[in-house]
Amino acid sequence: MATNRWLATGNYHISYQDEQKIFSTHLDRSIFIVFLSALFIWPLFFEVSNKFMLVIDNIMIAVVAIIGLNIVTGFAGLISIGHAAFVGVGAYTLASFSRVLGDSNMLLTHAWPLMIVLSGLMGAVFGAIVGLPAMRLKHLYLAIATLSFQMIFQWTINFMDFFDQGQTISIGRVHWLTGEVARKDHYVFWYYIILVFIVLCGFMVRNLLRTRYGRCLSAVRDNDRAADAMGMHPGFTKVYAFGLAGFFAGIAGALHAYLYRGVGIESFTLHESITYLAMAIVGGLGTLHGSFWGPAAIKVLDLQVEILAEKAAHFLPASMNLATALRPFTFGLVIVLFLMFEPRGIANWWRIVKSYTKLWPFRY
Repeated sequence: MATNRWLATGNYHISYQDEQKIFSTHLDRSIFIVFLSALFIWPLFFEVSNKFMLVIDNIMIAVVAIIGLNIVTGFAGLISIGHAAFVGVGAYTLASFSRVLGDSNMLLTHAWPLMIVLSGLMGAVFGAIVGLPAMRLKHLYLAIATLSFQMIFQWTINFMDFFDQGQTISIGRVHWLTGEVARKDHYVFWYYIILVFIVLCGFMVRNLLRTRYGRCLSAVRDNDRAADAMGMHPGFTKVYAFGLAGFFAGIAGALHAYLYRGVGIESFTLHESITYLAMAIVGGLGTLHGSFWGPAAIKVLDLQVEILAEKAAHFLPASMNLATALRPFTFGLVIVLFLMFEPRGIANWWRIVKSYTKLWPFRY
């Protein structure tokens, strides 16, 4: 690396260890620490409504889920149209304990960190099982296989009495060091918990990509036959890609269940799977920070369209249900526009800005 570790122009690595550092300069590390500190501190100084905090929590839960989807679709190049089902596996893991032990059992209310990790492991198991067809199937056929898992999951939840046929299964309010989390602090409390999981998941994936297992994902995505010739195992790589995606999705499902204090099938339908895929595309496939841009963009867009539909309802006839037509129209339009004009997603805009500042003061 260049002598000046605070502001380096371009890239100059003299060792593999230097190239694999998470932060290339001290300035990058300092900016990240300041930004992360601001995320932890701002709720202490700005009082926001529960509705606004719920939107933020939903975006952050989607970030955890998209990190997993980006592993299997972005880095490994495998199409998954059933990601919401993996999220549902994590949520219904908690629902199963609630049905058997009761929604206020100490295992759910006091040992909730363990239950979140357990939900992630359950999602990893189902992800690995669904990933087994990836050893033989590719492209459209693999997409149909993941879609089949989505349909099987929905059918199982809707027709089993144990899961109350898809109706809401309640989850008890969790306890913290000071006792039970109060109703007024519920959304702020889970904001911090979800933020901690995002940081841990982000560093986990960032370090994974620096290892040989992370490079295997990219190699299999580019050409699985060439990866096989280089000594990699494409089948094993695809299976553990689905397993990792299921792990992060299971964690997101558990966080969703605790946030809403209940689990219902309407949050894990095929529509949600398409929404997750759209978030990954808009944010940028194959990039870690694209997992943050995509959920924020889609969720904010959905909220703005809803506000626009409410305002337009005052001027249009009551028979015209603008909200029903406008939301899917804008959703599809955004996906098509990104696929046509910016297939790399919002992450490519960030790459352009970052490369410009990295080469400053020299233009290119």
